[in-house]
Amino acid sequence: MNLSRIALATGVAASTVLLLAGPAAAHVSVQPQGEAAKGGYATLNFKVPNERDQASTVKLEVNFPAEHPLSSVTPEAVPGWKIEITKGKLDKPLEVHGRKITEAVTNVTWTADGSKIEPGYFQQFPVSVGQLPEDADQMIFKAIQTYDNKEVVRWIEEPKAGGEEPDSPAPVLALSAASDDHHGGGAAGDTEAGDDHAATDKAASAEGDKKETHAASSSSSDTTARTLGIIGIVVGIAGVAFGVLAGRRRSA
Repeated sequence: MNLSRIALATGVAASTVLLLAGPAAAHVSVQPQGEAAKGGYATLNFKVPNERDQASTVKLEVNFPAEHPLSSVTPEAVPGWKIEITKGKLDKPLEVHGRKITEAVTNVTWTADGSKIEPGYFQQFPVSVGQLPEDADQMIFKAIQTYDNKEVVRWIEEPKAGGEEPDSPAPVLALSAASDDHHGGGAAGDTEAGDDHAATDKAASAEGDKKETHAASSSSSDTTARTLGIIGIVVGIAGVAFGVLAGRRRSA
């Protein structure tokens, strides 16, 4: 009897844990590829799980924080999804790399165009962003998820320090300490661009060396040809002279 009660209590407790843990884990979230360093650049992944058994996600709208405008927001193309970028005027222009930025992206919307997030699946939407703020520890991106049955879920509740997680928490990006190069762990684009330039320079250098080698080879070939030609002429003259002398001796 006691064993039965213990088993029943354990089962109820386990079920309660699952019920509580499930909804809390399945919400729209944001994570950087690598790290998101203050003042740097990063590639962010907005992860969208499908929470419904009878409907599919067909739209995601992510709003960018107005208090921390970003000068650069570039979404990666996602097959089967159409992307719309909305920009707005800034009250205070940003100074980035010696130039003024007067507008910034306010939101990015992905709409299903031949694809969708079906029950039991999730989809990631990558975005390259920068420069991240230097005076903040986190950024909050409020998101709106739409299903094909017209249901709309608003992930817009801001978490409070030391408080419980809201029912519909907004995606929160934690910022790490500023790095020396201000490119962060997700600045793949900058690294790749640098690698591309290095590769181009290396290729150009190799091409130059190849041309110099070819020129040197051609010059060497020309010199050899000239030398052989001169030797041939000398031999020919010597042969003619030898023939003339031999003829004179026979005549004598």
